Amino acid sequence: MKKFAKEFLFRGCMAAGGGPVVLAIVYGILGSTGTVSHFSPNEVCMGILTVTLLAFIVAGMTAIYQLEQLPLLSAILIHGAGLYAAYILIYLLNGWLQSQLIPIAIFTAAFVIGYAFIWLLIYCFTKRKTDGINRKLNKAL
Repeated sequence: MKKFAKEFLFRGCMAAGGGPVVLAIVYGILGSTGTVSHFSPNEVCMGILTVTLLAFIVAGMTAIYQLEQLPLLSAILIHGAGLYAAYILIYLLNGWLQSQLIPIAIFTAAFVIGYAFIWLLIYCFTKRKTDGINRKLNKAL
């Protein structure tokens, strides 16, 4: 567990700086499209701090795959649940998601479908690469 915590902190610190950059891009787009004409200092401060925290958590959570004693399915479920909890909390804190059943249900469905789709892609690419390596090994023997 100590190794996981160390890896979590390292990965989180490496990515945390990207959070404010992403937020700046989002705020820039909102401003240039005329969607939002101004932000209060509290909105900007809260946005910067929470998105930095979100980037830290999202990057840190990938350390779960380094735990060799954890089955892959368990790691995927823990990773997905951790990401979902972080995203929903940050979105609700910032008011980016309404605290009502329908918006939360739509967000949850989109998150689960997106997460499953990404893992399906990862599985397909990894399987194709593994099959190729196995074919090369079989030819060499």
